[in-house]
Amino acid sequence: MAFRRAAGLVCGLAGGSAVVVWAEWRGYLGEDRGESWRSKAPITAALSALHAAHPATQPAGLPVYSSGSGWDSNWDRRDPSTMMSPRRKESSGEENSTEVENNKPRATRHIFLIRHSQYNLNGNGDRERTLTPLGREQAELLGQRLADLGLKYDVMIHSSMARATETASIISRYLPGVEMVSCDLLREGAPIEPVPPVTHWKPEAVQYHEDGARIEAAFRRYIHRADPKQKEDSYEIIVCHANVIRYFVCRALQFPPEGWLRMGLNNGSITWLTIRPSGRVALRALGDSGFMPPDKLTRT
Repeated sequence: MAFRRAAGLVCGLAGGSAVVVWAEWRGYLGEDRGESWRSKAPITAALSALHAAHPATQPAGLPVYSSGSGWDSNWDRRDPSTMMSPRRKESSGEENSTEVENNKPRATRHIFLIRHSQYNLNGNGDRERTLTPLGREQAELLGQRLADLGLKYDVMIHSSMARATETASIISRYLPGVEMVSCDLLREGAPIEPVPPVTHWKPEAVQYHEDGARIEAAFRRYIHRADPKQKEDSYEIIVCHANVIRYFVCRALQFPPEGWLRMGLNNGSITWLTIRPSGRVALRALGDSGFMPPDKLTRT
């Protein structure tokens, strides 16, 4: 009974530390400690877990500091209060309030960022870098997953690169009637020099300059709050590439964009962004591939 009371205290104050303490008390982490030790185990266990939860080097109550950067509510330059005509801004009163109200979005946008499936890395140029047999299996599983969600998709936009186009084509079999649109802006590239730097991938500065501007243009075209004329929530699919998706996520959440390479995405994974009428953004899923069997997972 004493141990149960102590364990309850530990679970309440120390969380996961109790698991280690329980294993230690049962003798799983070392020699049999004898009955004299066992009689004191509940107290020892509680103290050990509390120490683990609040070590001496991390005093309780240590403040967590803000980055100092607030949320920019006009990140997409579509805040209704900023979209009045210059002439109207000079006036005041009911007309201004009416224009702001008319410019307010009403719908939520759900954007599914899909990474293409596994492809042939040895292909000579983009045309030969088509999906592998496993990549086609991944795309089939992906299409089935999107269909199983039971959502009414409005459009599927895809990168014009071969691996993304083929992935989108396979997905479309499971989503009949969804319009497909190809876009060069979504092609893979180097969005911005990553921090911290990596040694295995070092594009030339000119590539960051060219690709970065293009991928940023893609972000501005596709990632924003709904148009005021949109009456119903939308569900849009964008099939593209890992670098593009990771950059989009950082930009949409207002995280430092140079941190994009700190994330990893499996082939055929789903990243789900939600953009509310207020401009608030939520990341509902990042690189979800749990719908695939473990032996189908790749990250090439």
